[in-house]
Amino acid sequence: MTDDLARVLREAQEAASGASASFVERIAARIGLHASAAAVFGDPVDRDGVTVVPVAKVRWGFGGGAGRGIDDDGDEGDIGEGSGAGGGVMASPVGYIEIQDGQATFHRIKDPAALVPLVLAGAFAGWLTLRGLAKLLRG
Repeated sequence: MTDDLARVLREAQEAASGASASFVERIAARIGLHASAAAVFGDPVDRDGVTVVPVAKVRWGFGGGAGRGIDDDGDEGDIGEGSGAGGGVMASPVGYIEIQDGQATFHRIKDPAALVPLVLAGAFAGWLTLRGLAKLLRG
């Protein structure tokens, strides 16, 4: 039993300190480099003394892992290893900064789609309230 525990601990240490750890770090760094407002909306625009800088909310997520194992059932004790990673970036416009004559002004972009969850939650709360009132009146 202690041999199995020692083997598992050894495999975990090798996986955590091996080449797969640097692989996961490289992928995360590469995704992080591209998660910016400029990558999605472009660089600031300068026309007739007015500079417009796009502003965005950028979110990114990443997951990855690696493993290594020894097949004790075979005659030769085959060693297998693998790694994988995935990630995603989501950007949505928030507004823009207008710079003119040394003054900077932020202009918010209104997103009607952001109100959808609020409207749905209000409708659900209203439905629950009416349902509760109907039960009280019947009972």
